[in-house]
Amino acid sequence: MLKLRPYKSYDAQAIAKWVQDKDVFSLWGGERFGDYPITAENIDKKYREDNGDCAEPDNFYPWTAFDDTGVVGHFIMRYINGDHKVIRFGWVIVDSSVRGKGYGTEMLRLGLKYAYEILGAKKVTIGVFERNTPAYKCYKKVGFADVDVVKDEPWDIIEMEINFRSENK
Repeated sequence: MLKLRPYKSYDAQAIAKWVQDKDVFSLWGGERFGDYPITAENIDKKYREDNGDCAEPDNFYPWTAFDDTGVVGHFIMRYINGDHKVIRFGWVIVDSSVRGKGYGTEMLRLGLKYAYEILGAKKVTIGVFERNTPAYKCYKKVGFADVDVVKDEPWDIIEMEINFRSENK
């Protein structure tokens, strides 16, 4: 059974290993951490010292997914729009040895449940590079809907969102 817990510094070792090549690094948004290859130190510094690039102190929530075998996934949540009703998911990654087995889907479902039930979010957004088909399919599977395409990046970004209503839990 998959569970979530807050990120811990030692998780950065596993996350860095999952970013196996420059393509994965780029699709994951790794440039925000510095140059390839990424290191555990880069990740932990971004989270611990830079608050994930969030200006507000209580606005950044990195999560780790784990099961009986250990750490298997990671993503972050952060508030956007300043009203604490819209949350942005990002830096989603799953251990390459379990990709395609539903771990990403389950991890994001747990994250959505937390965003709605605990944080009181009305909407969750996420962006995915158009060429990242596996991630796009995962996001669609958990209920994200396409809302826009941003053309000013190295690759087009599909912006997606889920709007919560009281019956969504």
